[in-house]
Amino acid sequence: MTLTELKYIVAVARERHFGRAAEACFVAQPTLSVAVKKLEEELDVKLFERSASEVTLTPLGEEVVRQAQVVLEQSNLIRDIAKRGKDPLAGPLRLGIIYTIGPYLLPDLVRQNMALTPQMPLMLQENFTSKLLEMLRSGEIDCAILAEPFPDSGLAQAALYDEPFWAAVPSSHPLAARSSVSAEELRKENLLLLGTGHCFRDHVLEVCPEFARFSSHADGIQKSFEGSSLETIKHMVAAGMGVTLVPALSVPPELLQPSASKAGTSGRTRRSAASETDSHSPAAPELGNAGTATGTLPAAGNARPDALFSPHSDAPFVRYIPFQPDDVPTRRVVLAWRRSFTRYEAIAALRNAVYACALPGVQRLS
Repeated sequence: MTLTELKYIVAVARERHFGRAAEACFVAQPTLSVAVKKLEEELDVKLFERSASEVTLTPLGEEVVRQAQVVLEQSNLIRDIAKRGKDPLAGPLRLGIIYTIGPYLLPDLVRQNMALTPQMPLMLQENFTSKLLEMLRSGEIDCAILAEPFPDSGLAQAALYDEPFWAAVPSSHPLAARSSVSAEELRKENLLLLGTGHCFRDHVLEVCPEFARFSSHADGIQKSFEGSSLETIKHMVAAGMGVTLVPALSVPPELLQPSASKAGTSGRTRRSAASETDSHSPAAPELGNAGTATGTLPAAGNARPDALFSPHSDAPFVRYIPFQPDDVPTRRVVLAWRRSFTRYEAIAALRNAVYACALPGVQRLS
């Protein structure tokens, strides 16, 4: 049995005619007929019922042809795999990404990837860190964009950028008038967190030890609320339910400038020495219309129906405030992949696409 013979019976089944099948396969009809007859003898079954007017498949022949189509498709995949071995950038790259990075990085990343390596489309999977690590180990995805810390599990890693956190407070909050804040000043506030399972929740509690310590004591954070996404948390802040921390890429981009504050070398800051620069914390930008005198929510009857649900529509009601330069919590975002993954050029191309993104407010790492 050969792939050529399987190709011939699939053609006969499709054309319902030996002559047209031979033309479609660019061979003489006797050559095709002999090959089909040889396969029938080898299998000891009759695949086709022949008559003067037409050729039809037997019930068993239908099953054989259906399986032959699968085999031919799989053989084409083998050729594709071999082709990708010659060109590592040819073919899709299966990328996983965590929930608190995806919405803010992917729109730009997908555009940059299409511009730089159009032959390597991204197949995206957004999930929790733990699930993405499982998918990496099982081979369901090729690589993942994650935030440290996470179990290494023998994965190869490349640091992408360090991302500072900003405080988000209601515009009517006393801290809203501050140009910068410290973790200590947030100690007595109602902290809004993502639900259990979101790694950003753990990042906030790990990078800011005060929160982890105080959250279990009555004299610390008085109460906390949980949301399913960062955008939900922001709307809760807009509604005056408390304060939260957000990563820089989730801050409205018009508020982030290349000269935005850089983290100092505090115990809370995870940042490479090469990326450190000296700068001053900028004044917290005032959101919304400068002519708006109040920092309180409008009466429900006066609010636009979409006011709290469109992107950055919470701007008039939320102040995003940077941390003091010597007290900036950050997270390190990395690209991870299996060490056995052979398309290293694809990993490098993806990293280049990340660096081609605007990435406002973060420190790129080489």
